[in-house]
Formats: sequence, C-alpha cells, structure tokens
Amino acid sequence: MYKLHKSFLGTGWGFPPQFDNQSGNVAMLSDSEDIRSSLEILLSTRPGERVMLSDYGCHLDELLFEPLTTTMKTYMKDLIQTAILYHEPRIEVNKIELVDTGEVEGRILITVDYTIRATNSRFNYVFPFYLQEGTEIK
Repeated sequence: MYKLHKSFLGTGWGFPPQFDNQSGNVAMLSDSEDIRSSLEILLSTRPGERVMLSDYGCHLDELLFEPLTTTMKTYMKDLIQTAILYHEPRIEVNKIELVDTGEVEGRILITVDYTIRATNSRFNYVFPFYLQEGTEIK
C-alpha cells in the first residue's frame, strides 16, 4: 500500500512522471524539491497549454529570437515575477537575475532567488532559457 508523505509545503508528482517498477507508485516530490520542480514547470509552460488552468505559465516563449536589450531583460524579469506571484504562493521572490554570458550561443540563465514563506528558508533556482531553437540536434 502506498503511504503518502504529508508535508506542509506540499507533495506532488515529479516531472516528468516516473513510476516505481516494484510498487507501481508514482515518484513524489515534497517540500523544497516540490517547489523547485514547480518553478521549472511554471517557467517552461506556455499559457494556454493546460486545459483546466489556461492562464498558468509564463510567456517566455514569446521572447525567442528577440534582441537582448535592457528593455527586454526588464520585461523578461517582470514576466517571471508575475507568473510566480500568481501561481506559486509558497515562495516570495527576493531577486531575479539574468546571466547573459551565453548570449552568443543563444542562452540566458535565469536565476530566481526566493524565500519559502512557511519556513523562511532561502533558495535559488537557475533556469536555462534558450533564445534560439536547437539547430544541431542529432
């Protein structure tokens, strides 16, 4: 019998979903790992992809192929801040930083420094955002 881990920060399926071959149960994430996974899913989901939550997600896909100007960086930070504000109430964002050292390769690292409200624990999450589609996929 599957025993559910009870966590006051939440417990959810890992992404992508994985199953234990012996028990047949779904691999679950709890606490800070669940929040980290939730941020990854939130930032990589386009609004409208989820049928029951059509406003869930972040509009980062609209920024593909855009020049990386100061205005674009500010807009990108605002999109991320707003998505987290509406869809991840367990955390408070302290700072969002864009590291564009991989701009030539079409990559920006988005660093989200956040505090978990219930435990007052600080974490950061780095999300790789690619400005261009993969061209050398094999």
